[in-house]
Amino acid sequence: MAASWRRSLDHHGLDPGQRQGVQRITETALGERRLLSETLLRIALPKLDALYQLVGSSGCGVLLTDADGVVLDMRVAAGDRGIFEHWGLAPGADWSEASEGTNGIGTCITETRRVIIHRDEHFHARNTAMSCMDAPIFGPEGELIGALDVSSARADQTEAFNRLIEAMVAQTARQIEIDSFRASFPKARFIVADGDGGDAAMLLAVDPNDIVLGATRSARRAFGLKPSGALKPLPASDLFGREDGPTGFEKAERAAVMRALSRADGNVSEAARMLGVGRATLYRRMKRLAIGESTADLSRS
Repeated sequence: MAASWRRSLDHHGLDPGQRQGVQRITETALGERRLLSETLLRIALPKLDALYQLVGSSGCGVLLTDADGVVLDMRVAAGDRGIFEHWGLAPGADWSEASEGTNGIGTCITETRRVIIHRDEHFHARNTAMSCMDAPIFGPEGELIGALDVSSARADQTEAFNRLIEAMVAQTARQIEIDSFRASFPKARFIVADGDGGDAAMLLAVDPNDIVLGATRSARRAFGLKPSGALKPLPASDLFGREDGPTGFEKAERAAVMRALSRADGNVSEAARMLGVGRATLYRRMKRLAIGESTADLSRS
């Protein structure tokens, strides 16, 4: 957290001992932000409910923010609401690093990574009674669109328990990403790529011709694509190297083409119709996958 503390002091000019409460935007401004985040809220709120069911009984609250660190919505037990309000953990509160210094929401957003800020790791002394576990949420074009936070009101919250909650927060954030990504490409087919991190949302959206339409942030990083923004269309096969033989994707694609050709008794036009692609497109796929039209070729496994 050293880098975050330096930013809080040197870049934002904050005083760790200042007692003024958390800044809040107006109800009108909050309504405008919620409208801008309408898709995120629609997808995320049921998942906030599910996460709260897991952690709410232990004195934790679940918060969703936009990319600026402003709280859009939250779930908290009625008995804990007073202390959360006192801390400034409420819709409309600004938890950016520029406003609050080192804290779960703001530092997660600034560093675009999951974080745990435990008690006295917070920059402002008035925030050191809480523990915060956060994960960033990235949009369909790899852009940061918000953060998911679980904050604890318990004085006896342990670091081990924090790590357990952090894993649940990260998993929920990735599911929000996946559902947001799928909703943005309603007519696409999705390829799920293997990732190094268990919580990574690595998906590609492709059209009927296997042209890549979009990729999640983790998939962009894995395949060397630009980190955010619309992608230039490119064939999915260009992302999968052949140095070590056919990839799992290519094997699956070849199997699908072979099944269609078999059912069509080798008639390429009929097989193309079954696959929902043009005849010329299927011929290009067959050439790329080394599938010939002869009976001998069609019988190859």
